[in-house]
This record gives sequence, C-alpha cells and structure tokens, in this order.
Amino acid sequence: MGNTEIRIGILGCGVVGDALIALMNAQRDIIASRTGIDISINAIAVNDLDKERGDWVDASILTDKPEDVVASPEIDLIVELIGGTDPTRELVETAIKNGKPVVTANKELLSKEGPNLFTLADSNGVDLLFEAAVAGGVPLMRVLRESLIGEPLDRVIGIVNGTTNFILSQMAETGATYENALMEAQRLGFAESDPTADISGQDAASKAAIIAMVAFGAEISLNDVPYQGISEITSADIAFAKKSQRTVKLLAVVEYSNEAIEVKVSPAMLPNEHPLSSVRDSYNAVFVEGQAVDSLMLYGRGAGGNPTASAVLGDVIAASNNLISKTYRGIGELRQIELKDLEDQESAYYISVQVIDEPGVLANVASIFGENKISIRSMEQEGMGGEARLVFITHAANEGNLRETLSQLGQLSSVEKVGTTIRVIEP
Repeated sequence: MGNTEIRIGILGCGVVGDALIALMNAQRDIIASRTGIDISINAIAVNDLDKERGDWVDASILTDKPEDVVASPEIDLIVELIGGTDPTRELVETAIKNGKPVVTANKELLSKEGPNLFTLADSNGVDLLFEAAVAGGVPLMRVLRESLIGEPLDRVIGIVNGTTNFILSQMAETGATYENALMEAQRLGFAESDPTADISGQDAASKAAIIAMVAFGAEISLNDVPYQGISEITSADIAFAKKSQRTVKLLAVVEYSNEAIEVKVSPAMLPNEHPLSSVRDSYNAVFVEGQAVDSLMLYGRGAGGNPTASAVLGDVIAASNNLISKTYRGIGELRQIELKDLEDQESAYYISVQVIDEPGVLANVASIFGENKISIRSMEQEGMGGEARLVFITHAANEGNLRETLSQLGQLSSVEKVGTTIRVIEP
C-alpha cells in the first residue's frame, strides 16, 4: 500500500516557520516510512515575497495571500504561524469551516478566542491542535490531553516563559541587574526588541489560560488571569533569596479545589530543593500534581525555532493521521467554573520596605501588619541611614489584607518606598 499524501499550507515563514519547513523536508521520508503519510508543503503565505530565504524554502509556492491558502481545495491542512489575533482569527475560522484541520503555535489567539474556536472545530469535526502554543518543545498539551486525560488533577504550576527565566537566572548567577540581564537576553535572541509581553507576565498568562482550558475544562480567557511581571525585581531581592536558600522564578499557577479554579502568574520565591528551582537559562518546566499520579515534571526548551517547530510537526502528523481516519480529537466541552477571587487567595510573602532609619520605625511598620491580620515570620534590616531597608517574610496571608497593608505602609512618613512583593512557596 502506498503512502497517503497530506498537502500542507503554512501561514507565516518567520523563525518558527522557517525551522518547520527545514525540519519537514529533512524528515519527510522518515515520517512516510513510519506512518505511511507523505507530508507535502504545497503553499507558504508570507508578508514579503522578495525576502531572501534559505534553499529549503521553495520560492515557487510562496504567496502573499493567506486567505487564498485557507480557501484552496488543493490544501488539506493549515499550519498557522503568523501570531496575534488579526487576521489570524478569521483565517483559522475559515480553514476550520472549510473542513481543514489547523495546527497553531498562537497562544494569544487561543487565550482570547480559544472557547469559540474549539467549539467551531468540534462542530466541523476537525482538529485544532496547539502543542507549540505552551512551553515550546515541551509536550505538555499532549500529556494533559492524552496521557492524563483520566487523571483527577489538582494543580499545574510551571515556568512557561523562557525570556523571564533567562533574565532571572542571569541575575542570580552573575549578579547582573535586571536591565543588564534583559539586554543580554535581547543580544542572544531570547527576548524581542519589545519584550513587554514577556516581562509583564502577559505571555505566561496566555499560556496559563490555555492550561486551565485543557487541564480542567474551564472556559477561561486571558482577561480572567491576573498577572504580575518581573520588571520590579531588584538585585537586592535576588540576593536575599539566595541568602535564604531560595530562588526567584516567574510562575504560572493553575489550581483546582472545592469546585473553584485559581489561575495566576507572578514571581515567586521557591525553596532551592523544589524541582523548579533548578530550571535555569531559557528552559521551561511544568510541575503537574494529581491525586493518582502524585507529581511529575516536564522539562525542555521553551522557545526558539527548532524546539517550537518540533512541537508543530508532531501536531501536523497527529492531525494528518486523524484526517486520513476521518476522526479528530477535541478538548471536550468547556464549562463555567467559579474563579477564585484574587483578593481571597492566600500565600506567604516577601516584602521589602525602604525606610528612614530612625527610632520607632519598625514598631510603626509592624503595627500595620498586625492591624491587617498579617503575621510576620521573619524580619531583617539591611543597610543603614538613607539605605535602610526592612525585609519581611510573612506567614500565609490573605491577598486583600496584603494589598491594604501595602497601601497603608506607603502612607507612613517614615516609609520612603514600598519595594518588591513576591509570593513565597514553601517546600
């Protein structure tokens, strides 16, 4: 029996698209011998037809009309690598309505339009696969959708942004300031020229929303995910964490308990013995906790052309198999799950306060903690005079009480600045 040809249309030929084309060409014969599927690239939509490209990109199939690719009867499957929501939402919708499976790496699109697109894919009986949208080359989506589909999950927590992890690693390992670490990330290509989505936490929040949909079947969008970035973290914060046997990481947390779901992204201080503490550089890692499986961790490159292309190709093969067998794999019906109000969530915290070094300051500051029912686990003073800084680690405290405490601290005449606040995760 001969191989079955699946004709692919690729939208976008940037870093990931270019890497995907090279990988598909290199692996085409091997894939055919293992699966019986002959993956053929029949169209590539690009912005600039005149841009110089590698020899592995067939110039004869380039087009600057992506709408023609998704509508073409000569294309069986669409790979969307443009990014963003405009014009990608309409292109993906058109492809699905035309009965074409779609593979995408677009976390922004899925975090904003995921519920509608998944419903559309279900109603048309085609795949919408997105392994590369979360954690790059780490096969998290496939594990959650297939291997753990029957697992009663409790929590998914992880490092899902390589840019911020690289910056925090540089600050901890080399003593670099945040600004210098960011510049190094940009020089090495780990950060965009405009890194706002990464450093603000928005990129990780998009991925957290997708995780919540897949792991818990929650109908959630990016707008439901509170997020905090890393731009306020200082060398002094990193040094304190190091001294106290902790590591600062930007974490996405998705947790389900008591019929409610908690989804958030924020910096956190982890004890050095936590598995996520050792994840450095631009790597990603996700810790999954369930009632039967207990806990497991997935680790790998979270960004870059080749790792992302590898994840996309895996989805292309899966979607091709399903297309041939006239089936598809949806994520199931999403449901409205109560979102835990951030104000009601609890955590221990690291809090730094820059103060005037004079008698009575500590008593005034501590009294505000007490008035807002926040118990102090430890306190240290760093520096003297104009450089005096009080550093607190609290016991588990209510988020709403914490915010009121920070507000009142900022109004004290003896407080020059309320510095960084970081969640503290215990062993």
